[in-house]
Amino acid sequence: MLGSKSPVEDQIPILIKLIDARDNLSVQVHPDDDYAKTYENDLGKTEMWYVLEAEEGAQLVYGFKKDLSKEEFKIAIEENTLSDLLNYVDVHKGDVFFITPGTMHAIGKGIVIAEIQESSNVTYRVYDYGRVGADGKQRELHIDKALEVTKLQKAEEDNYPYVMEMLEGVSIGTLATCPYFTVKRISLEKEINIVADTTSFQDLLIVDGSVEITENDKVWTGKKGDSFFVPAGTGNYTIKGQGELILATL
Repeated sequence: MLGSKSPVEDQIPILIKLIDARDNLSVQVHPDDDYAKTYENDLGKTEMWYVLEAEEGAQLVYGFKKDLSKEEFKIAIEENTLSDLLNYVDVHKGDVFFITPGTMHAIGKGIVIAEIQESSNVTYRVYDYGRVGADGKQRELHIDKALEVTKLQKAEEDNYPYVMEMLEGVSIGTLATCPYFTVKRISLEKEINIVADTTSFQDLLIVDGSVEITENDKVWTGKKGDSFFVPAGTGNYTIKGQGELILATL
């Protein structure tokens, strides 16, 4: 089902999420695979965000607005001035952000994203706006580990550029490609034929409109918010309708 590219056989190697940020989410960082395997017995996390909705003026955090030393980073955390150093980016529907391990990041209020990531739960929380949980205590921060893995250079780029190409009523663009996943955006007005070969499964996330998926004599209908898992080796199938999809593979 997972395909020959899958690094494991007993779990899906990527996670696909919809995140609706009603408030500013915590500022955090993820380690790379080597660090996570050594200290967490887990994978690191490379991820990408595709912005589905964004309120006017919405922003997210992507890295720092200037180079920092480790000592400056530590002092900013201790003195609660980290927010002054963060790189805030205006967000619009359709934007893509590719987040490598070590990149400080946070989703801001009023943003809905589709997130595709390595299948890992290793997150080091650095700043949480002083909020407290249901128990009345502030949530745990992971300062020492964040100091070890965070990239302290100024953010060089944030919004990840991509191009949509039109072909016979279907517009396709590659949103991200890396050793862990490839993600494409498909804007559909007619019908598209797709092949799921033996190298990888495919995941179809419908982010707008409604579509009909046909494989041999089997037919499924889906609408915005639905997700379909296509096993490796399925072969030819078609998608028709009017809508927009995110296609994720290994």
